[in-house]
Order: sequence, then structure tokens, then C-alpha cells
Amino acid sequence: MTEKLKYVQTSRLEIAYEEKGDRKNLPIILVHGFPDDVRTWDAVVSALVEAGYRTLTPYLRGFGRSRFLHEETPRSGQLTALGQDVIDFANALGIGKFILVGHDWGARAGYVVSVARPDRVRALLAISVGYGTNNPGQVISFAQARAYWYQWYFSTERGRVAIESDRKGFCRKLWETWSPGWHFDDETFEETAKSFDNPNFVDIAIHSYRHRWGYAPGDPYYNNLEELVANAKLITVPTIVIHGEDDGATLPETSADKEKFFTNFYKRYVLSNVGHFVQRENPDFVVKAILELVRS
Repeated sequence: MTEKLKYVQTSRLEIAYEEKGDRKNLPIILVHGFPDDVRTWDAVVSALVEAGYRTLTPYLRGFGRSRFLHEETPRSGQLTALGQDVIDFANALGIGKFILVGHDWGARAGYVVSVARPDRVRALLAISVGYGTNNPGQVISFAQARAYWYQWYFSTERGRVAIESDRKGFCRKLWETWSPGWHFDDETFEETAKSFDNPNFVDIAIHSYRHRWGYAPGDPYYNNLEELVANAKLITVPTIVIHGEDDGATLPETSADKEKFFTNFYKRYVLSNVGHFVQRENPDFVVKAILELVRS
């Protein structure tokens, strides 16, 4: 299913996005992850619009029709850049406060936005990612290190060549291993895989993971935000975290016992028989959680 795209310019990007619902209604910005695109929200968006909300689903930098405005801008995939993109996106559209929903990279960006501009985020739903896991100095289990094989692979030139030479094949393997109980069809994958043809897709992906673990420098443009996020201790935004019990990418253990970092409403749900792509596998629960956040 392909919807009519809209475009908005920030200082660095032309961001492609889809918008549904009455503009007078409460805005909900839904941010996808890697390797995915806005199609991941289709079932969630339909239910939210029917319930009376305005939804906005932007394509991340390096995905779909989103483009950099200037050739000299570093193709950074660092998480603060993704978070700043969300803030810039809302600013460009004149959106003040909003509900923020993020999956995978989108969830990591959501934590950045919640630290940087808590005055703008009415509530945050983070899917498949716990708070504090953006820190390159974090200690992870051997099981999680094994699940992150692709991130270590991307730190080598061979990893870059692998995804560059077969973007669809590489990303399909990630879908299959990250959500082992979800049996998606070819049409579902191919519709989203079109977004991986973006000319900056590989550069953004490689830099994102290398920077995350301290193997690549960041864009100096985000130095202040990097410092702010690094020194942040608490999240003041009402938050719900959803994790699939069978997540083969980021294990549920990584989002456990994070209550101490939240000073406001906080809940965590772990869903059985669900993998990494919670919004695709159980969209009804995601909608339920968003509505719970609105009430909170």
C-alpha cells in the first residue's frame, strides 16, 4: 500500500512523510527503525485515525524519498542526528506538543527527543528498545552480543560490502531472524524494501552502528546534543515500553529494570509470541498502549 507522500524541508533535509487524520486533532508522530519504513505503521495508523487522531509518519534520513539538501552535509546516522531530525520535522510543520511513537531506531531517537525537548513530548511509546542502550560503554550479555552480530559486521569493510551488494537479501535475513514467529509475505517485504534504494541508505546504516559503539566520529553539528544526552540521567516524559519476548535483535533483558530512570508515568510490557517488529506483529496492542499514554 503506497500513500501520497508529502515533503517538508528542515535546515539539512527534505523529509518525505505521510499524514492522515484531521489537522485539528492531537498529533502523533510515529518513527520507524532499521531496516524498515513507514509501512510498518499502516495498521496502527488506520486505528488511530479512526479513533480521532492525526498521524505523521516520516521517512528517516537514508530511507525512502527523504533526501539531504546539501552534498557537503555528513551522512551521519548517529542517534542524536535522528532525534534532532524529529524535532526539526515537528518545527517545520508548526507542531508544538505531540505524542511520539518510535520503533528500533525510532525509539532510540525518541529517548533523545524526550531528553532534549521534554516540553514538546506529551508522551513516549518506545518499541523494542529500552532506555540507556544508546551508551557505547554499556555492558551487554554474551547472548546480546551474539544477537548484535550485524552491528559488529558493519564495523568491518566486509560488512559494508555485504549490505551494499545485496541490500534486500541482507535486510530480509534480519527480518527473518529478528521476528522468527512472524511469517511475512514477499509483497510485504518488497513494498518496504523500496525504501532501501535511497542513495544514502548504506552510508547512514554503517555510520549509525559504527558511531554507536565508538568506532566512527560523529558530526560536530550535534556535539551539544551529544553532551546533553550523555549527561542525562532521568526521563520526565510519560513513557511506555513494549518488547517482544522473541525479539532476535535487541533482547528483552535490555529493557528490564529501567523504572528508576523515569520520574513520571512508566510501564513496560513484554509480549509473548512476538518478535522485534511489534507494530507489525501485534498492532492492536500498540494502539492500546498509545491510547493508554493519551489517558496518562
